[in-house]
Amino acid sequence: MNLHGKDIKIFAGNSCPKVAEAIARQLGLPLGKSTVGAFSDGEISVSIEESVRGSDVFVVQSTCGPVNQHLMELLIMIDAFKRASAGRITAVMPYFGYARQDRKAKARDPISAKLVADLLTTAGADRLLTMDLHAAQIQGFFDIPVDHLLGVPLLAPYFAEKFKDQLQDVVVVSPDLGSVTRARKFAERIEAPIAIIDKRRPKANVSEVMNIIGDVAGKIAILVDDMVDTAGTLCNAANALKEKGGCREVYACATHGVLSGPAIGRINDSCIKELVMLDSIPLDHVDCSKIVPLSVAPVFAEAIERIYADKPVSPLFN
Repeated sequence: MNLHGKDIKIFAGNSCPKVAEAIARQLGLPLGKSTVGAFSDGEISVSIEESVRGSDVFVVQSTCGPVNQHLMELLIMIDAFKRASAGRITAVMPYFGYARQDRKAKARDPISAKLVADLLTTAGADRLLTMDLHAAQIQGFFDIPVDHLLGVPLLAPYFAEKFKDQLQDVVVVSPDLGSVTRARKFAERIEAPIAIIDKRRPKANVSEVMNIIGDVAGKIAILVDDMVDTAGTLCNAANALKEKGGCREVYACATHGVLSGPAIGRINDSCIKELVMLDSIPLDHVDCSKIVPLSVAPVFAEAIERIYADKPVSPLFN
């Protein structure tokens, strides 16, 4: 019995249509016909314009800003596919919003990441395909299979090629203690040493650099993080590497470019020479010459192909 659907169909919400188009193109498929809009009162309107009965449906939608709008679009699309008798429904979320609300930081806090996981499951998603969750343990919030892709295999080759003749001068830097594992994996791929920024955060979105663990003097530093939101942590770390550590040049990379509030101004004013980010969140509107976008479509397309064929996704990590 074919349990995963008779054919693959890729559909897109309004958050990242270009990523969905690129994924479908990689797979040699047309993008599924659907219209996602709004009624005059603001309620979301979804119309699926082709049969999905028995199909393996993949819905591509990052829950980036406006977060609640895009999340609700995804939930209603999943419900529509479920009621149209889709064989299996996979929520493809290059960026999983609410991932930073994964625990109770103080009394009476919600755990919104768990709530979103429950909403997706209740809506009818059979599995989730995402990339670089802020905390990998969020996979445990789901009662459905989660395929968790990594951004490092896409980011590391870019810098390995860029500095192929001077890799001996490169040091990979974690901007905080929470990103050490990610930085170590990145460093292993380009065979470079690592350093760590030890910082204290007085309040939300404000960070103060305290110390640099490791030798960065005269080196080319590559800061590695999972996301750039207001860019405070990244830019403070870059300035510390220059002023306190004495490094030669500072580059940076991240999987998700949230880029809210003063982020662009901070990046432009910082000593970062180049910031490489994946397009899990669309970067078309970003006006910053320092930002270099890389596509997530190839790795998501291969993951979708492997999921449909019931093959392991783990080879993509290598």
